[in-house]
Amino acid sequence: MAGLTTSEWWGLLPEGIRGEVDGYVLQDRRLQAARVVWETCRGRGLGLHEAEGVVHERYLHHGDRIARTPLSPLDPESLAARASGCPGSVVAIEAIWDGDTVHDWFVILLAVSTGPAGRYELATIHRETAVRHLGDVRAEEARHPEATAAEAAGRALAEHLAVPFHFASPDAPDDGAPRRRT
Repeated sequence: MAGLTTSEWWGLLPEGIRGEVDGYVLQDRRLQAARVVWETCRGRGLGLHEAEGVVHERYLHHGDRIARTPLSPLDPESLAARASGCPGSVVAIEAIWDGDTVHDWFVILLAVSTGPAGRYELATIHRETAVRHLGDVRAEEARHPEATAAEAAGRALAEHLAVPFHFASPDAPDDGAPRRRT
């Protein structure tokens, strides 16, 4: 059955599975939707990439009816408010790369805290978040808008909190870059 189009794969899914997939899509839960499609059809030769294509087509079909996941705020007041909710004292702000098959590369902005020692997520910066924060022109000029937005927001927050800022790999996505020691 290899070589089928996304609409042909969609047609092979039972009505109940199609309803489940559309439910996940309408909730903006792309990974769960792709998992259902892939698990249902992998025995017939559907690969994960093709399952993602089927789900992408459902996103196009539903368009504006999808309840999109809200973008993380990057304004200093919101980030400072989130950092103030961390247990213990915030001793640093850190930016790290992460990625997945849906969003490609993105940057996570973290507060490094003591008592208990840990890292607490303040914002996830996908390309869309970076464009909103930087503006279209600045985002287009940036090599990696996600990193540019994370660095600007992270440095501003660190300065506001009077703590150091750490971003080991602002110029290239690297989820294995050295982390700040706590």
